[in-house]
This record gives sequence, structure tokens and C-alpha cells, in this order.
Amino acid sequence: MIRLLLALTLPLYILDQLTKLAVLDSLSYHEQVEVIPGFFNLVRVHNTGIAFGQFNEGASSNIIFTIVAVCALILISVLWKKGHFPGALNGTAVALLISGIIGNLTDRILHGYVVDFLDFHLSGHHWPSFNVADSCICVAAALLFIAAFRTGKSDLEEERQANE
Repeated sequence: MIRLLLALTLPLYILDQLTKLAVLDSLSYHEQVEVIPGFFNLVRVHNTGIAFGQFNEGASSNIIFTIVAVCALILISVLWKKGHFPGALNGTAVALLISGIIGNLTDRILHGYVVDFLDFHLSGHHWPSFNVADSCICVAAALLFIAAFRTGKSDLEEERQANE
């Protein structure tokens, strides 16, 4: 698991922070650069809330979600040490989740907000801006969901094989 954390978590955390620094250095607040017309823009948005800007602009949003992130990291660490994330799929999900949480937590501590910059439009619908860390968290959630069903099957198969 440590190898996976170093091979996946660390590079994604670095990528997240480097891309956010590039946005902070090159774009003004709310500045938008059209990359693929009608589909993809780079934009600089400051988010003190959670995913998709929910609870943004709350007086203590940043403090509350900093505490939530720290608590989540502690809980994930405890569950990991107790063996609640067996298998490669769970391990990958946890590595992605940790990368995403730490990436956005770093922003909250350094800047007082999370830097979002990936901005998509699809079929006339605007997807709220996000970043590399958010992507890691979303993919991790999907992998944990898939693993929840796959783990149950493999546990039964392993138990059957042990009894034969």
C-alpha cells in the first residue's frame, strides 16, 4: 500500500499543486481562457465550499471544510490500518482519495480557498469548475463503489476455495 501511495498519491498531489500554481500565476480571479470553443475553458475560481461550489461564500466554510478534510484523513488512516480497504481496487481508490483531500486541504491552508480551473460546457450545460484533486476524489468514489460489490464476490469465492 505504501508503494501505491508513493506511486499514485504523490505524483497526483504534485500535479494538482503545480496546475493550481500555474493558474494562480497566469490568470486573474474569474479570468477565463477559451481552449476548445463551446466545450472547455480554463478559468480561475476560488472555492471555500465543497464540490461544485456548494456552501461557497459561507462565513466559516473554509474553516469547517478544513476540519472535515483533516477528520476524513484520520478516519481513512484508521480504517486502512484496520484492513478495511483490501485489494488493488480499494488501494487505488484510497490513494486517489488521499491525494485529492490533501491537494484541496493544502489550498485551504495556503490560500484560504480551493483553486478550481477546469471548466466544461456540454450540450448547453455548464459543469461547475473543478481541479485535479476534485477529479481524484470523484474517481476514488467510483472505485470504492465498484469495489464494494467486487469485494463481496471475491470474499465469497476465497471462502469457497478455502473450504474445498
